[in-house]
Amino acid sequence: MEAKATQGVALVISDEQVVQMTTINDALRELGKEALQCDVQLYTQSSSQSKLPVESSSIEFLICISRSHAYPDGSWFDEISRALKPGGTILVYKVLQAAPKETEKVIISLERQLLLAGFSDAKGVQQSSNAGLQYVVTAKAKKASWKIGTSFALKKGTKAPIKLQMDDDSDLIDEDSLLTEEDLKKPQIPVGDCEISTTKKACKNCTCGRAEEEEKVKLGLTTEQLNNPQSSCGSCGLGDAFRCGTCPYKGLPPFKLGEKVSLSSNFLVADI
Repeated sequence: MEAKATQGVALVISDEQVVQMTTINDALRELGKEALQCDVQLYTQSSSQSKLPVESSSIEFLICISRSHAYPDGSWFDEISRALKPGGTILVYKVLQAAPKETEKVIISLERQLLLAGFSDAKGVQQSSNAGLQYVVTAKAKKASWKIGTSFALKKGTKAPIKLQMDDDSDLIDEDSLLTEEDLKKPQIPVGDCEISTTKKACKNCTCGRAEEEEKVKLGLTTEQLNNPQSSCGSCGLGDAFRCGTCPYKGLPPFKLGEKVSLSSNFLVADI
């Protein structure tokens, strides 16, 4: 069934085999004057199909007339979105025999399904007819006005630089004024200091006592120290792990204080 061509196309789909003309006209009036001036194409028993016989983005208005709660479902809303032009309008027109409270649930469900399918401005309305025996529920929504894959530039707002305004500068302190003459002097590195030397040994002009200690180590162990070892710290006989750096017994095996230090036969033999 086709009306006189004037402006655009309005596609009517239904899960029924026969649709009354008065029902189609009522649905067209819900969409406004522009829909009344369009070519009307009718596609019945569409619930048995999975695709509409139209090209993508070719329909300005699409009306879905149904008496079933299960039609249209999510897959059909996706197919309707494919057929509609960007900015096109969908109208779901349901004739139900149900109580008013149940029709409210139907409206909420239709609005949710339309939004999930990508439509905007979804709005449902309940109307009564036939002395309250039947109720007409309509839900209208629009397809987005842009096509899939469309790109556009985003306008970035210009941000003004942050300016700090100080009303009173009297609280500011100059950091340089906190330094004294002693702080500004370049530190003098002492020359010939034992602690600054790269190797831990006494310097040429040693005054810290390290030179004297090193001289004692160079002398080696005396016979008295071997036969009757003594310790001022009490740790010399415990082994190298407990001896100080200038211990005369460093390198020798542990021993008991007052007893002769005995060396093994291979003590002076090279390990390699």
